[in-house]
Amino acid sequence: MGLSPLPEDQWDDEVDKALARMLPPERRNPAQAGNALSVLVRHPALTRAFLGFNVHLQFSSTLEARLRELAILRVAHRRDCDYEWQHHAAMGRDAGLTDADIEAARRNGTAADEFDRLVLDAVDELNEKSALSDETWTALGARLDDRQRMDFVFTVGCYATLAMAFNTFGIAPDATAGYSQH
Repeated sequence: MGLSPLPEDQWDDEVDKALARMLPPERRNPAQAGNALSVLVRHPALTRAFLGFNVHLQFSSTLEARLRELAILRVAHRRDCDYEWQHHAAMGRDAGLTDADIEAARRNGTAADEFDRLVLDAVDELNEKSALSDETWTALGARLDDRQRMDFVFTVGCYATLAMAFNTFGIAPDATAGYSQH
């Protein structure tokens, strides 16, 4: 099962348009786009639509980058997604996560910071119930406003969807796992 990257001879204007929101022109090619995008562009219209949403979460979200990456790492762990884990561990370090923070995302309950533990618990709650309890919503509201909490919920949902896609399509971590594409 799975999908291989789109062959280089099939990279056309539609693929270029699909990647334009995420990558600069010099990276819109099979050698530099990375494994995930090279597979996703097998469906350029879907990729283009999805990347609009994903670009918001990565670059325009009201959620602090460090917390976003912590949440994504918990999703990656819960969904057993190697690609997402390796990619976002690097991005998390760039956003200020320590090795201990990253390990806490793997083993919930071990985060040194109380709010980090709440964020990880909230990811678990969304994963298990597809909703946050009133108690968790209110607790997140001690530090996050409504827009940040909305971005949080959509971040968890988006990366759960990506983990399902990456795992189903068999997308392996990039050879340069540990790099930050952004």
